[in-house]
Amino acid sequence: MFTGLFHDVMVFIQEYIVAFTELFLINLTLSMIIIFMERKKPTSTLLWVFAINFIPIFGFILYLILGQDLSKRKMFQEKKDIDKEIQAFAEHQLELMKSGDYTFDTPYVKEHMDMIEMFNRAEYEVLTEKNHVEILDDGPEKFEKLYQDIKKAKEAVYFQYYIFKSDKLGNRFIELFKEKAREGVEVLILIDGMGARNFRLKDRKALREAGVKVSIFFPGILPRINTHMNFRNHRKIVVIDHEIGYVGGFNVGEEYVNLDSKMGYWRDTHLRIIGPTVNYLQWRFFLDFRFASKEPVGGFQTKIQFSEEGDTSMCIVTSGPDSQTNSIRNGYDKIIMKARKDVYIQTPYFVPDDGLLYSLKIALMSGVKVHIMIPKTRDHPFVHWASLSFLGELLEYGADVYMYTGGFLHSKIVLGDDHLTGMGTANFDIRSFELNFEVNAFMFDKEITKKLVENFHKDVKESIKYTWEDYCNRSRWTKVRESISRLLAPVL
Repeated sequence: MFTGLFHDVMVFIQEYIVAFTELFLINLTLSMIIIFMERKKPTSTLLWVFAINFIPIFGFILYLILGQDLSKRKMFQEKKDIDKEIQAFAEHQLELMKSGDYTFDTPYVKEHMDMIEMFNRAEYEVLTEKNHVEILDDGPEKFEKLYQDIKKAKEAVYFQYYIFKSDKLGNRFIELFKEKAREGVEVLILIDGMGARNFRLKDRKALREAGVKVSIFFPGILPRINTHMNFRNHRKIVVIDHEIGYVGGFNVGEEYVNLDSKMGYWRDTHLRIIGPTVNYLQWRFFLDFRFASKEPVGGFQTKIQFSEEGDTSMCIVTSGPDSQTNSIRNGYDKIIMKARKDVYIQTPYFVPDDGLLYSLKIALMSGVKVHIMIPKTRDHPFVHWASLSFLGELLEYGADVYMYTGGFLHSKIVLGDDHLTGMGTANFDIRSFELNFEVNAFMFDKEITKKLVENFHKDVKESIKYTWEDYCNRSRWTKVRESISRLLAPVL
């Protein structure tokens, strides 16, 4: 009896060793795929390697869903080829600036040549001047103005959002799009595959039957199921008649016009622009729509003369997985490092990379006042807890931190002193910097920056201050949640 039991134990041990060895070799192979085939940051790479080894096989499946795609270089080669069409103009503008032959519309903009050159060299983003910019921070006002602009369209409507829902707000625009298409207006709609889950198939069909071209960016296998968490097109761009442009944080859904009882008032920021910058918003839309639709789009038309001249100088800056330079992230870094008095940051998610965190610490140690505002209401708990961890680190250095209580804060703004503004679709987090397709307006304008600083201080009245004492007195359970979320920060 003892001999038989001993034999069974030995057989079990041998089988276990064989199974463990096979599993080890599989995990080692999968780990090597991530390390050598993906050019990730070390912290993110190590996190996924740990996941694969702690959760065998399933960890790699999770990586395929949440991690970088192994074929991204092939997928975005087309974008690099098309971008060459605008490269020559960008290089010519930079040559004029470097030689001193470029005349700046506003003299103090020249003080930020380093920032302008960075955008130009990185992604051929050019400086445009004489733009008229209107700040829209109320959902109902923004969408009513957008609706009326589209209603007046005579030539073209290019409409791109991350989220579009077939609800009360969305249906109003759907009917308008069908009406404009029947009038002969070119209507192109581009919605992200993840954000289109509540964009009904019957509505897409009705739009197409009316003559509207509808494309979905990285659609899922099924309309409401999309396993691709990364490579989401988070941009919100509207161009009307090649003349009026919109860019900012609002999506299309009832919550964005304050009709969601859970989220309450939706505090966001959008821009309405008339001027040469609209050409570059349109160019970005053209590239995205062409990629998503896989078919030639009508002629790309630029507008030379605009009916209304302004005085705002700005660069439209885009970034995403198809970019090597993370230009929006670098633009935020430049604003922080160039500030001499104040830095203001509004963001729903505060998950900076190490470089941005160090820049903020350096600014604080240099006597710059850093003011950061996030929402008290959270829609993504892990991201919120990770945000508190990073904010606690900055509180120790003297940062002012506020939690907005007037509703949900979704505004994405970084301000430096009294004349530098970066705002658009990019949150102050790693996902926006590396994993999403984003678009921001970087403005060199004292009036615009002054207005946004004033709005920040108005929002302070609707906020509670989060202090160093609050952070030190948090519960043990909160500390555990923050530590776990901080560890997951590279993939949140």
